[in-house]
Amino acid sequence: MSVDIAQDGIELGIVTRDAGPMLEFYRDILGLEFEREVTMANGVHQTRLKCGPNIIKLIVSPKEPKVDAPPGGVVGATGYRYWTIAINNLDEAIATCEAAGCRIPVPITAIHEGIRISMVEDPDGNWVNLIQR
Repeated sequence: MSVDIAQDGIELGIVTRDAGPMLEFYRDILGLEFEREVTMANGVHQTRLKCGPNIIKLIVSPKEPKVDAPPGGVVGATGYRYWTIAINNLDEAIATCEAAGCRIPVPITAIHEGIRISMVEDPDGNWVNLIQR
C-alpha cells in the first residue's frame, strides 16, 4: 500500500527560537506570501507562508528546544539539510539576498546544461537551494 496524496504540495515545518528574523528572510527577502498565523492548543505558534502549492511553517514552541540542528548544509550532517525552490530569476534573487546581508554558501553555479543553482542560508543556518532551469 502507498499513501493516497490528498493535496498538491507539501507542508514544511522549520522550528526556530526566534520567528522575527526567519519571517523577514522568507517573507521579505525571498518573497514568500504570508498565509496566516496559528497558535495550537499546546502553545506552539506557526507562521504559514505560501511557496507555490507548498506551505512553509515557521514554528516557535513555548518549550525551548533541547538542541540546535548542526550547521554546514549538505555536508554538515545527515538528515534534512536543505530544500529547493525552482525560480525564474536566480541572478536577481541572489543579488537581493546579498544586499540583505544573507550568507550565500554556494554561489551561482551551473550544475548541468541549462540548470543553475545557488544556496542561501536563513538566519538559523538552514540552507535553501534556489534553482533556475
